[in-house]
Amino acid sequence: MTNTFEKILQYRLMPRIMMLVMTVMYIKVINWGMSLDDLSTQQSAMISVVSGAMTGTIAVWLGSEKGSEKVSEK
Repeated sequence: MTNTFEKILQYRLMPRIMMLVMTVMYIKVINWGMSLDDLSTQQSAMISVVSGAMTGTIAVWLGSEKGSEKVSEK
């Protein structure tokens, strides 16, 4: 069991799954917004918030990938 858990941590499956889910939801929100005839301010705000969350998620992802390379080199 610990061997399986170590493999999950080694391959970083959870962050990869979370990024996949965030990307799918981002695409769905953008498609939903484009399918509407007339966007209200609340709907455009929701799209803006989801886009900002995606930007932050990518920034954290890239920062953690950069940091993990330094750790693995040591």
